[in-house]
Amino acid sequence: MRGALTVSKMMIKNFLLPRGTADILPEEISRWHELEQKARIVCKNYGYREIRTPAFEETELFARSVGQTSDIVQKQLLSLASQKEGDGSNSPLSLRPEGTASIVRAYLQHNFIHAEPISKFYYLGPMFRGERPQKGRLRQFHQLGVELIGPAKQNEDLNLAFLDAEVIGLCVQLLRSFGVKGFKVKINTLGTPQDKQAFSSYLRKVLKEDLKSLAEEDQKRFSENIFRILDSKKKECQQIVKKIDFAKGNYLSDFSQKYFEKAKSALRDLRIDFEEVPYLVRGLDYYNHIVFEISHEALGSQDTLAAGGRYDTLVQQLGADPQTPFSALGFAIGIERVLLVADQPATPTAEVNVFVLAMDEKFLQPAFCLVNELRQAGISADVNYQLGSIKSQMRLANKRGAKQVVIFGEEEMKEHAVSVKDMEHGQQNKIVLNQVVDYLSKIFIKKG
Repeated sequence: MRGALTVSKMMIKNFLLPRGTADILPEEISRWHELEQKARIVCKNYGYREIRTPAFEETELFARSVGQTSDIVQKQLLSLASQKEGDGSNSPLSLRPEGTASIVRAYLQHNFIHAEPISKFYYLGPMFRGERPQKGRLRQFHQLGVELIGPAKQNEDLNLAFLDAEVIGLCVQLLRSFGVKGFKVKINTLGTPQDKQAFSSYLRKVLKEDLKSLAEEDQKRFSENIFRILDSKKKECQQIVKKIDFAKGNYLSDFSQKYFEKAKSALRDLRIDFEEVPYLVRGLDYYNHIVFEISHEALGSQDTLAAGGRYDTLVQQLGADPQTPFSALGFAIGIERVLLVADQPATPTAEVNVFVLAMDEKFLQPAFCLVNELRQAGISADVNYQLGSIKSQMRLANKRGAKQVVIFGEEEMKEHAVSVKDMEHGQQNKIVLNQVVDYLSKIFIKKG
């Protein structure tokens, strides 16, 4: 018997969180609820509707949208074990590293293009990237994102710049509603796809001389996707990038310059301060024209709170008619990062409105029945099944945040009644048992 006990102890294992993940505990969850509630209100005011997509998609969807040479695809995708479908297909699947590709896939699959002239979506949920965890950067993290998609009347339309300003304005309004202060808005333009090609050629020309000074990884980016060099986090690379005279490149078309100016003018109309950062490109391949980041210095090296931009050609890349021009743009906000810098504390919330105490085991059955009646009436209620002194049980009721406490005591039950105590004002009344639900309903209906 002693030997069996020893083996049993050896088999016990203390399981811990997977690296790069976090538990959101009950005492923290109210902050998440408040943020999500505010997000839904603001997004609704801007005409956005919630959409929910699967946590995993075909790997090819992310490779085609984000870019084969991006760090996300090359290093960070968390892929699932392949499982053959009934038709024998075996498409690799990966957990979503970002939300845009899934939303565009849903937009096309469910034929929104023919259902409405412009589709406005928002989403809340976990994303996954297999990267080195650090402050504000987890392997499972949560994002609030918005996407605006619709067919464009023509390939070049200056009036679409108002949408860019509106989307950036929505992002700013969301952060303000969350109680975030002191953030900075950074913007840039990549121009049209043709401008991006000219931009790429200019970068190759000016960076060629410094190629040997770059780290091996950035040298590889020079040949595969030179825009990734501008997005490098290595200090020696950043110093080289900041010496580039971007204005001298003259790679933007006349239309792209006018488009950028109109978007900036619209942002000024919204009274949004911003900084132009010519080397801002974002880490995803699908962007064109306006890209932006919103950062906060309190986050340290991983200082980005939100980021996004325009991705007009992505819809066609994922299956839309190549002859149909599209207007598409959006952004994502990192929820964990917002909670790290938000000044606004969570409003304390009660776990239950009513807590029921039984002072003797024989009163547990009527207490159990009353709690059920209160719940059916729409009042949050709970009962303590572990008996104790009145002092210890009242302490528990206070810890649970109860506003009213119902006490089943010996003297009260002789009269088929209970005592109901108002925890805020200390007032206590004796109420006939069959009238308790009505009595409490009036209190909580009155309080809203």
